[in-house]
Amino acid sequence: MSEFAELEAELRSAVRGEVGFDVTSRALVTMDASNYRRVPAGVVAPRDADDVAAVLEVCRTHGVPVVARGGGTSIAGQATGTGVVLDFTRHMNRLLEINPDGRTAVVQPGLVLDRLQEAAAPHGLRFGPDPSTHGRCTLGGMIGNNSCGSHSVAWGTTADSVRELDVITARGRRLRLGRDWAGAPQGLRGLVTGDLARLRTGFPDLPRRISGYALDALLPERGADVARSFCGNDQIARGVADALRERGKDVPGDVAVVGYDNWDTMALACRPPLTTVDMNLAEIGRIAALRLLQAIDAEPEPGVHTVPCRLVVRESS
Repeated sequence: MSEFAELEAELRSAVRGEVGFDVTSRALVTMDASNYRRVPAGVVAPRDADDVAAVLEVCRTHGVPVVARGGGTSIAGQATGTGVVLDFTRHMNRLLEINPDGRTAVVQPGLVLDRLQEAAAPHGLRFGPDPSTHGRCTLGGMIGNNSCGSHSVAWGTTADSVRELDVITARGRRLRLGRDWAGAPQGLRGLVTGDLARLRTGFPDLPRRISGYALDALLPERGADVARSFCGNDQIARGVADALRERGKDVPGDVAVVGYDNWDTMALACRPPLTTVDMNLAEIGRIAALRLLQAIDAEPEPGVHTVPCRLVVRESS
């Protein structure tokens, strides 16, 4: 008898989704896009948040870790583990709502990014981050990894586009996370307010945070955004949720590509010139595009100078 026979039996009686402890089911999730290989105890494909809560309760009783998995596109082994793997792609993969006026969408964690983009496109919207794995990666995994993509400098990371998160904690508590301390776990607000100076000075100003909870997002001047603070902490936010409300971005128009011999020349084209400390590529691109249009004696298109994400600035090779 397998050492996990009791665990498997309890999971089968607790959830409506599929439970697989056979060799094939486990082999299919031993790897992601990295070189890591870890064989799990078993795999569960939850049908809803109630199934997720049931899995967490059973695994907590047995002392078995839970690994939430989306498209398996992680490149550092985040989607692999030796416990029970939650496969969100099989059932919890729906777009629940899209609101063009509010520019929001409610999705389940197993929804593939391209499906959201296809639904948003007719409304002139898109989800900002665009990782190269957009045809396979899921929204739950993107939140856990705070995914970005080649246009994140202009459109922001996943954390910039998440408005609310419905999550289930390891102890089974359901929370709706948002701004102004919405859904904050007990004790979190006191932790932050008691150490404001360290949070204001101890966190580097990084465009993408993926190494744990972004506690600086909980500062009062940043809106005490609990949902944002969960983005990028990986397993806790990675898909252990029923619905995610995310902001859409306007689809940009044509792209202007401006070439310079080097970054220094490009920075000096700005007025006032930019230093390497405060260089803002979006601003460089805006001014460079206007200079290019002036050089060819052309009138700039309306709005071309006000939408930085419409510009791609490259250093000449």
